[in-house]
Amino acid sequence: MQAFLFDLNGTMVHDMEYHTRAWQRLFNEDLGGSFSWDEVKPQMYGKNREVLVRLFGPDRFSGEEMDRLGMEKERRYQQEFRPQLALLPGLPEFLESAHQRGIRMAIGSAAIPFNIDFVLDNLNIRHYFQAIVSADDVTVSKPHPEVFLRCAELLGVPPAECLVFEDVPKGAEAARNAGMDAVVLTTTHEVAEFDYLPNVRHFAPDFTDAFMRGLVA
Repeated sequence: MQAFLFDLNGTMVHDMEYHTRAWQRLFNEDLGGSFSWDEVKPQMYGKNREVLVRLFGPDRFSGEEMDRLGMEKERRYQQEFRPQLALLPGLPEFLESAHQRGIRMAIGSAAIPFNIDFVLDNLNIRHYFQAIVSADDVTVSKPHPEVFLRCAELLGVPPAECLVFEDVPKGAEAARNAGMDAVVLTTTHEVAEFDYLPNVRHFAPDFTDAFMRGLVA
């Protein structure tokens, strides 16, 4: 493979629980909802506006209100997650080895730049990535392939030569729709939830196992 494309949340950092908790509290404590954890968790993909529409319908909030609520959720997420902020085990070494081998790398995430910057700059890993595609850079969210095709274009690498790292079925499905294989980090979802995706090459809890090391050997 010529390029590695990384989702961010749940793939590079183990933070999806914090995102889910921040949304659940906002929905229930601020917006008068009564959503259970099991109702909120499956909605943890896509742009913030899309999450709000899926839970509350298209007519509840104006665009300005959704943007304000989304930023409030991100502030709460960052405040709670900051003490735990760290890359998944093995990922620092994986990134350095890929960098030394000349493998091009990009981030393709539904996160807004505010959250991508939070991770990259606090962990000092921005220099590993030749391209970053955020929620602000795409029209259609995963499972549409736009985000990963945009990464490949910016890197100058054919889609078939890109390997995607993801943690949710919709992300691995976006990789399939882009003509890319995927490696799934099992931080967020069970292996069985990916059964319909033939492009998943491997499942791992982090980047320490032999398969991961073999990718950069």
